[in-house]
Order: sequence, then C-alpha cells, then structure tokens
Amino acid sequence: MNTKSNVAFYTLGCKLNFSETSTIARGFQTKGYTRVEFEEVADIYVINTCSVTDNADKRFKTIVKSAYKNNPNAFIIAIGCYAQLKPEEISKIDNVDLVLGAQEKFKITDYINSLQKKEVADVHSCEIEEVNSFESAFSYGDRTRAFLKIQDGCDYKCTYCTIPLARGISRSDTLNKVLDNASKIAEKGIKEIVLTGVNIGDYGKGELGDKAHEHTFYDLVKALDKVEGVERIRISSIEPNLLKNKTIDYVANSERFVPHFHIPLQSGSNELLEKMKRRYKRELYADRVNKIKKEIPDACIGVDVIIGFPGETDELFLETYNFVNELDISYLHVFTYSERPNTEAITMKGVVPKNRRTKRSKMLRGLSVKKRRAFYENQIGKEKTVLFEGENKDGFMYGFTENYVKVKTSFDQKLVNTLHTIVLTKIDEDGIVLFDWKT
Repeated sequence: MNTKSNVAFYTLGCKLNFSETSTIARGFQTKGYTRVEFEEVADIYVINTCSVTDNADKRFKTIVKSAYKNNPNAFIIAIGCYAQLKPEEISKIDNVDLVLGAQEKFKITDYINSLQKKEVADVHSCEIEEVNSFESAFSYGDRTRAFLKIQDGCDYKCTYCTIPLARGISRSDTLNKVLDNASKIAEKGIKEIVLTGVNIGDYGKGELGDKAHEHTFYDLVKALDKVEGVERIRISSIEPNLLKNKTIDYVANSERFVPHFHIPLQSGSNELLEKMKRRYKRELYADRVNKIKKEIPDACIGVDVIIGFPGETDELFLETYNFVNELDISYLHVFTYSERPNTEAITMKGVVPKNRRTKRSKMLRGLSVKKRRAFYENQIGKEKTVLFEGENKDGFMYGFTENYVKVKTSFDQKLVNTLHTIVLTKIDEDGIVLFDWKT
C-alpha cells in the first residue's frame, strides 16, 4: 500500500451511515492513508450509499461523476445499502472500481490490492443471511455531535422497506462496548452523542450473538446516563411500540438525555398501518405522544410519515393529515412512497399517481412548517441551553437547544462546540429563533 495515497469519503443517507463512514475512515488512517475532503483530488473515493428511495440510488451516480471529475484516475469504491442490494448493477456503472457489501465494507483496505482502474468493478458481497455479527462504529471530527451506533439490522417486515435485505437481522453491540465508545467520544471533547441504529428500540437482541435480549434499551439508557464527560445524549428514531413508559419517565428526569424524540408514524390510518405491517395502531402512537407531553411539556417530537403508499385514497390521506394535525408534535419528515424491488408493497393494488403523491407531500410539508412554528412560538421567553455548531453560513452560525430549537447568532469561532444558557426571544423571517445571552 502506498502510504502517500489520499482517500476521500461521501456519505448518503442516515446517521448510521455517517457513524460507519467515520469509523471506516479512521481505519484507513491507521493504515497510513491521508484523509482529504471529497471536493479535493484524491487517489481513492469511498461512497457510502443509501437505498431507502429511488432518488438515493440516482444520487449515487451523480456522486460518482463528481469524484471522476475531481480525478479521472481515482479508484472509486461503493459501500453501503445500495451496494449490498444491487452489487452487480453498481458494478456496471462507469468508473466504479470496487463494490463491497454489508459485511465486507468494514475490511475495505483488505480489498485494495492496487489502484488500477477497472473495466468492470470487482464485487465482494456475501448473502445477507450470512451477515449476523455486529461491527461497532461511531463518528467524531465530522460534526459537533457524534453518532454512536448501538444496533444494526431489523427483524421487522414492513412491506415498503428494503433495509432488512440490506443490513440483515437485528443485532446489538455489547453494553460494555457502547459505554466504552461513549467514553472515547467524551474524551474527544464532543458535547453531544446521538444514539443511532436501524431499530434502536430493539437494542439488546443479538448482543451476545443469539436472538435473545441480554439487555434492553431501557438498560442502555440508564447505563449511558452515568458516563462521565458526556453533556448530552439524544435518542434518534425509535419505534412507538418500543418506546416504553419507563424510558420516557427516565428521560424526563435525566441530566444527560435531552427532551427530544423522533418517532416514526408512517400513516395515521390504521388500515394503511396494517398494510404496511407496522406493529402498532394510531391509538398507541397518540398515547406515546400524550405521555411524552405530560411528563416533558417542552419536549420536541419529530414524526416520519410516508405518503402515496398503495391503497392510500384521498380519504385515507386525510385521515393521516387530520391525525397529525391534532397531535401535539413539533415537525414532520415527509417521505414520498417509492417503489422498491423485492418488497411486498410493490405488488399491491391501488397505486397512487406520482402527481397525487407530490401534491399530498406538499400538503404535509406545509403542515410541518406550521407545527414547527407553533412549537417555536411556545418556547419564546424560556431559558434553554444551546450547543453551537461549526459551520459559517453567510456570517452566521447555528446551534440547537436541548429540545431541538434551532437558533442562530453571528459567527464566532470561539463559540463552536460550546454550551451556553440563553433566553429565546423571537423568531426571524427564516423561521430561526433569536435569543439573549445568559452565560
């Protein structure tokens, strides 16, 4: 291996991908490679792919073209969900040289024998049924917050989703390893950890290599709350049926876990939830939201919704719209249903025309703007703590309060990665909150 080789990384998709990219990048650096920015000239470009939607697949080709433009002689590697699901398809894309599956990506440097460009990419991808071990990962140095991987894979069989096909069965890191990784992150001076995985509420399954739970997500939360040096811990997306009352109660009184929950809903129609093979009804979802707001009135609650799922009539869409509108939630992530190969939903009747999907998506995105505005307005006059991030955008910098209110101030390098108590004062024309300093 040439110790002078430069390597650059690009990550598509979720926080889990970012945690894995960061870990893989550190592996390169320990082997003598030099990491550079993706926009720079590199000898190797690694693209961590996503395949949740058709658009994610298409974006991959755009990123490959960008890498080739930076350096036509560069060795281009594809890893991630798209690479596991469709390795042969990717191998035929111009200028891709190596494709690695879900298990192989963590030994990426072992597969680089030379940096010679290929006519057709080499493919190393095992069957997803063979992927049953857990690979630890966490990010730092890329963002103010660190993403800590605690779980991977999923045993759910949602009819629209390819993630079990791309990542395999549900499995977890050991409790001791998670705590050790959290301590390592804290030692780097990072103030906030975001817990990430495919189905983090299922934490504990496969912890010791079998299907049984050694620990639960609640056990993990209690243990992480005692890790020294961590200022904030944020729970990322968690299934409503796996978010238990005792976890909500614990977060309500925790010094480290922040009052922010992101809970996938997908549909406000019980009929569609059943067709999606979700493991709850809308009544349980409403109960989760009400419980959170009762125990933590200022909590921020984000919601995932899929629109345009097969069989979603105008009436069923309005069920979702009205249900979400009545919930005391803070914002929406709206996903337009995308047909994915090898899923049950792709064979279902009642396909919703693309133009109708677009219209419904626009309606829900508009509702999200209103919900966020109402949540922000409710926070005005309150004292919160903000963690400032490092990006300088037109002379301003941004940060988030513990309950995920976005604030901005004039850029000051000394504020990056620092926590400050503030009083939220007003909302500007861009929907961002301005504040007065306290400390």
